[in-house]
Parts: sequence; C-alpha cells; structure tokens
Amino acid sequence: MISKQIIRSATSIGANIHEAQYAQGKKDFISKLEIALKEASETGYWLELLHRTNYIDDKEYKKLSSKCTSLRVLLIASCRTAKENTK
Repeated sequence: MISKQIIRSATSIGANIHEAQYAQGKKDFISKLEIALKEASETGYWLELLHRTNYIDDKEYKKLSSKCTSLRVLLIASCRTAKENTK
C-alpha cells in the first residue's frame, strides 16, 4: 500500500532528525541528517505517485510537495553546514 509507504518514509524523517540531536559525533550527526534527506526524497516520490494515481488532488499535492521540498532544502543546507564545520 502506498499509504503505508508514505507514512513510513515521512515519519522516518523526524525520527532521524531526532536521532541526530543525540549523535555520537559529527559523522554520526551528518549521517542521520543524510538519512532524513533520503527519506524526504522518498516521501516526495510517494506524494508524486499519489498525485499521479489521483489519490490526492492538485491542491493537496502542491501543498504537501512544497512542504517536502522545503524540508529537503533545509536538510541539504544543514548537511552542508555540518560538513563544513568538520573541516
């Protein structure tokens, strides 16, 4: 079921960000954020699939996709900053 997949990937984003707060070091912190980023990307895929199969309408898709994209942008920036701070 697509709905179960999107729930899994979407909730994994928050779980990995939460885990990053308690990372065992900078590499672990970056790793958790990168996993969250991958899960956000997967969530974007499931949203697109839900939209293409008419499970969600254009308005809902645009709203959710925009939030997902914003989250990916934030995670990309956080990963870059964390990597720069390890140099």
